[in-house]
Amino acid sequence: MSVIEKFADIKSFIFDVDGVLTDGSVYIQEDGTLLRKMNTRDGMAIQMAINSGFDLIIITGGKSEGVIKRLKALGISRIHANAQDKLAVLQDLVAYENLDLSRTLYMGDDVNDYACLRAVHLSTCPNDAATEIKALAQYISPFAGGTGCVRDIIERVMRLQGKWKFPEFNKA
Repeated sequence: MSVIEKFADIKSFIFDVDGVLTDGSVYIQEDGTLLRKMNTRDGMAIQMAINSGFDLIIITGGKSEGVIKRLKALGISRIHANAQDKLAVLQDLVAYENLDLSRTLYMGDDVNDYACLRAVHLSTCPNDAATEIKALAQYISPFAGGTGCVRDIIERVMRLQGKWKFPEFNKA
């Protein structure tokens, strides 16, 4: 099965946060607060996917309240933060929430995503992912983490499935 065919099968997206939805940088304030930057176009694509009936899931080792608030504001309700064993979280999703791995795409960028990337139908990563992850990924986005790689993935899936539509632009 080609990568294009795999994109067309996707119903569920799972994303890591740091290095995927962010560029992986952490800005440290004097009080120790950590700041991250997210791409608004990724956010728009996330909202469009949710509105089109796709499942969006976050599995992250991080536990930033600011990140969690942002993801919830985008409409993501299935956020698994502070995940020390991401594969165990993925296995729980299969066992208890009937996640169908044969219709699931995972995007990760570093070695703690390796096992999850191996478990899903379509493994993807940003173009600045760790070497081991790029070697494993079936699709490498031309965009780096935090600069549109999530938008790239979602848009590809939705276009292939005929769901990337804008009613106000499609009027005759």
